[in-house]
Amino acid sequence: MGECKATVDSGVCKMITIIKAKTNADGYVELDIESDCPNILKLSWSLEPEFAFCVVEAPMNTTQVYKLASEDIPHAACPVPSAIIKAIEVAGDLGLKRDVHIKIE
Repeated sequence: MGECKATVDSGVCKMITIIKAKTNADGYVELDIESDCPNILKLSWSLEPEFAFCVVEAPMNTTQVYKLASEDIPHAACPVPSAIIKAIEVAGDLGLKRDVHIKIE
């Protein structure tokens, strides 16, 4: 059973989010999300455990993460939903623990 911790510094808003993802005994990835952002917290309260493969192979707009993000997060450029998907992928043993970077110049 895999697990992953991802820390996101969202940039100009200075909001930090910590995502902990862990696969349980039934094969579902459970999330524990801490954030300075009230919008991310609202999103996290609605997320239910899912099979990683179902999340990673789904079209982006059909995932539970992006559907809820569309309702709860007012900024389309927020990097947290992507980080949640990556944490689910790693915890589900479908991806490697590699950092993701966006450099703005």
